[in-house]
Amino acid sequence: MKNFLRKHRLAAITAVAAVGLSGCSITIGNPVADPPGPCQPQDSYRVAYVARAQVDSFAAWLANEMKGEAEKYPDISLDVFDGQADDEVENRMIENAIANKYDAIIVQANNGEAQRPYIEASAERGIVTITTNPKVDGIDGASSVDSNPYDQGAVVAQQALTKIPQGAKVVVLDGPGGNYHSIQRRQAWQTEFFDKRPDVTVVAENIANWNKDEGLRLMEDWSLSNPQIDAIVSMNDNMATGALEAVKGKPAFENILSFGVDGTPEAAMLVANGDMTATALQNAIELAQLNMKSVHELLSCEKDTLDVTIGNPLIMQDNASEFVDMYRDAGLVDN
Repeated sequence: MKNFLRKHRLAAITAVAAVGLSGCSITIGNPVADPPGPCQPQDSYRVAYVARAQVDSFAAWLANEMKGEAEKYPDISLDVFDGQADDEVENRMIENAIANKYDAIIVQANNGEAQRPYIEASAERGIVTITTNPKVDGIDGASSVDSNPYDQGAVVAQQALTKIPQGAKVVVLDGPGGNYHSIQRRQAWQTEFFDKRPDVTVVAENIANWNKDEGLRLMEDWSLSNPQIDAIVSMNDNMATGALEAVKGKPAFENILSFGVDGTPEAAMLVANGDMTATALQNAIELAQLNMKSVHELLSCEKDTLDVTIGNPLIMQDNASEFVDMYRDAGLVDN
């Protein structure tokens, strides 16, 4: 699994590093001098994909799937850029993609509200604009391809109702503040689990920014200050797997439960082996397919705007092998 993560992170980073945006920029918020004209199909299209962060294993997986899927469209040239989990970096990349006159810009927001003015500027200029993983709502002229993050959190939280014991003490790992998926998944856990299980105590909660290393560091501290932790509740798999590494081999946490979201290859294997309790699949393969299909339909003037949502199947030990096989067939895990 470490080989998988290393190979795919390096591939995504290489794709990002291979392309540079020029330093030209626009002034966000200025009115558009010439309103965009009617949609006109072309022989070829340049598409920019601004990814959230390549250190996030799911974001790296999605970036690689986007590159592979784009190759199926001869008229599309896709450039991938790494937002580095930094709002200023990501905003600058969107701004420069507008200035460099890309035909379409797909944005995987780090913080939807921080990126909103730049996404709005793209749509206002008639650029085909898609937000994905997470979508950013309420932008005129923009489209979205996403999952339903509340449902993702809910399907796992509902399983936890019967898995987490009475009187349990749990820790919670949150995604970035302001991120739509982070907020909605945490709300799902509150509504579907914590409000129904007042016997459960949250002994620690903090933001780990979807990052495995940050999840590990937080759990190292929490496990020292809390001799009893019965479960890890995480808003994504990456933070959950980091937290599990922090307590691996420690007898006091031998039976700790852990819950995530994304259904990454690493998490699916951990669930299959009984080392992780449950997760919900957010399929990067399906997201990439629908993003490329959608951007092509929009660029070809087949559609004006789109709002596409994928499913979120639950992964438990009794079905995890099906998802591991899916990843193995796709070459995403070692045989």
